[in-house]
Parts: sequence; structure tokens; C-alpha cells
Amino acid sequence: MKKVAFITLGCKVNQYETNAMTQKFLENGYEIVDHNQKADIYIVNTCTVTNMSDRKSRQMLRRVKELNKDAILIACGCYVQVAREELKQVEEIDLILGNNEKKDILKFIQNYEKEKTKQIEIEDVMQKKEFVDLGQVTYTEKTRAVIKVQDGCDRFCSYCIIPYARGRVRSRKPESILLEIDKIAKEGIKEVVITGIHVASYGKDFNNSYKLIDLLEEIQKIEGIERIRLGSIEPLLIDEEFIKRLIKLKKVCHHFHLSLQSGCDETLKRMNRRYTIEQFKNIVNILRKNYEDVILTTDIIVGFPGETEEEFNKTYEFLKEIKFYKMHIFKYSPRKGTKAAEMKHQIDGNIKEKRSKKLIELSNKNQLEYHKKYIGKQVEVLWEEKKDGTYKGHTKNYILVCSSNKKNSTIVENQISNVTCIKAKMDCILV
Repeated sequence: MKKVAFITLGCKVNQYETNAMTQKFLENGYEIVDHNQKADIYIVNTCTVTNMSDRKSRQMLRRVKELNKDAILIACGCYVQVAREELKQVEEIDLILGNNEKKDILKFIQNYEKEKTKQIEIEDVMQKKEFVDLGQVTYTEKTRAVIKVQDGCDRFCSYCIIPYARGRVRSRKPESILLEIDKIAKEGIKEVVITGIHVASYGKDFNNSYKLIDLLEEIQKIEGIERIRLGSIEPLLIDEEFIKRLIKLKKVCHHFHLSLQSGCDETLKRMNRRYTIEQFKNIVNILRKNYEDVILTTDIIVGFPGETEEEFNKTYEFLKEIKFYKMHIFKYSPRKGTKAAEMKHQIDGNIKEKRSKKLIELSNKNQLEYHKKYIGKQVEVLWEEKKDGTYKGHTKNYILVCSSNKKNSTIVENQISNVTCIKAKMDCILV
């Protein structure tokens, strides 16, 4: 029995696709082992969202053959899609596959074993017009399952390489998604996370008016699924018409990750983000008006080219006003192949560090304040794991809860229970 090891970098979509490839190997008699073990085949599913991601991808590709110099090494994924010429020069790599080739990975390995010569198979994703369905996959994170519903992005933000790595928007057929979720429900999984490269664009490429909200209404009907969680979404998806239908779906979690990136209109314009801070504020108001317990999280880039002290201060004041539960702060890093990398007035690293630290402090302060509001209140928690006698799980609005009582009989893994909050920490609530 041949042994296969995977190394996966990047987002939930990449994790989902690794799981799909894993299942293909298992169905064909291979054994899956940890990437730190000796294997016959190593597969690195790469990421290219930042220069750091590229570097990590290259490091992993060079490192794995130290475990077995005779192993077959395969590079696939987003970094591969945009850096084929660079990867041609890496002697250790035997097979180079793009994103669309993942579905046929076994066939390519079998061909390589016959030919024994380096192979490069990368389809131009910008020409791909249909979603590449990887079949019925069950990728679970603890007690929740991640469901990929679309691929690609048409937004072309000035700092982002992903449209070139993933191609245009392509949506998965609803019947395939619903079949997978129905299967997951029958296996006892209670929560699904709806993910993709640009989830808000779901259905854009269909010839009818079927959109994301239609899909969510169908998922709501599936017996056994108790929570539907949305991955990161485009803020402009949220309008009065969308919310009017969404609030009727009781399984949808009251947590929305809205990628803001900057709280300054001038910076947003250079980023090509297509909304203003006033529009964003209206979206936040719509959500808070309709969900009393809504939790909002976001991504922020500091040190974007041309970001003056005045622009940063506008962002800081806007973030103080919106008061996100949590903010993921990224220091801008020029990404070769994007418009932003060619922009003038690149920001000094020390300034980026200073701005990043200031926003992280604000985020931590907000998170602790949110947690304090829950002391003495009951929350409904889906318990996900037990470690060293302590259970961990999340509320419907995605607050992490930890059980400080090791003998709490109401707490059972993969079950939902109501518990009372007794103490607030920055990173979680204790019950």
C-alpha cells in the first residue's frame, strides 16, 4: 500500500480541495500519512495570496523530499497557477498541476510513474467557464463541515492576485451542493460553512436568477443541519431585500465576516473595493437592526501604497465607531503581478508595524468588551472538542466558549447545550 502525505497552505477552499483529493486516494487503496512521516508521494497544495504565502509554498516544496528523496513530489494549487516558470526550475518537483487538474490527480500520477519525466499540466483558469466539481466531499473542521459552492472572482482588487490563480466566477450546481449537505447531515454533522473564493457572486454565471439566498433557503430545509454559517462575504451582498429573506432562515448563524480592508474612502478607491465607508456603515446598520446578537468581523490592510497618516487615522476612527468584534490585521505586502505592486509611495515597514500594532490593540479591546457583556447570560454552544478535560465550542454568533467545569454532564462533543457564562477572557468566555 503506497503512502501519500499532503501539505495544505491557505484558505478553506484549499483545505476542501485537499480533502477531495485525499478521498480519491483512499478509494483507490492508498494510505494517508502525516506530512512529517516518510511517504511515497508528497502533495503540496500551495497558496499565493501574499508574498509570504509564496515563500512558504517554496519552502515546503524543498523540505518534503528530505524525508524521502525517492518520493514523488507534486506541486498544485494557486501558487503553481501563477508561477509555473519559477517552479520549472525547482528540480525536486516531479509533477506541477494547476487548480483545475486537482480532480484528475491520480491519472497524472499514474502517467508520471510510467513516463518518469517531469510533467507540467496547467490549464488557463481565465478561460474556464464551468465549475470543476470534485464530487461528494466531506471536509470537516471538528464538528462542522466546509462546503465549497463557487470558485473564482471577478472583482480584481488592485492588491490581489487571486483572480489570476482561480479564474472568473463559476458556481457549483445547487443539486450537487444539496446532495453533499444531505449526506453530511445523515453522518451526524450539525453545522455547515458555506465557502468559496467570492461567495457573494454565487449564481452570477447561471442563466437564471438563482442566487446565494436561494441556495441558503434550500439548505435551511435539510433535516439534521442545525447551523448554516457563511464564510467571508462581499459587503455589498447585504441589502434590505437580501436581509428580508435571510432573517427568516433560523439556522443561519448571526456572524458575518465582512472584508472592509480600509476605513478610508481614498484608500478604498486605490484598492478598487467598489464601496464607500458610508455604504459599509449602512450595511452594518442593516445587520445590527435585524440581529440583536450579531457579531461582525473583518479584514484590514495597513500600509497600503499611498496610505498617509491622515488616511490611517480615518481608518482608525471608523473602526472605533463600527466596533467590530474582531479584526484580522494584515501589513500590506507588494504582490508581483498586481497593480498595487507598481504604485508609487510604498510604505516603510516600521510604519506598517506601528499601525498594525495599534489596530490589533483595538481589536483585542473590542473582543474583551464583547465577552464581558455575556457574563451571567445563557448561551447556546455547539461543543467541538475536548482537550485536557476542557471542552471548547462556539455560540451561534461564533464566540469561543470554554468549559471550566470538567464534570459538566450537559456538555457532550458534537452536541448543542445551553450554558451560563461566568468569566470573560480576551480570547474566550468561560462557563
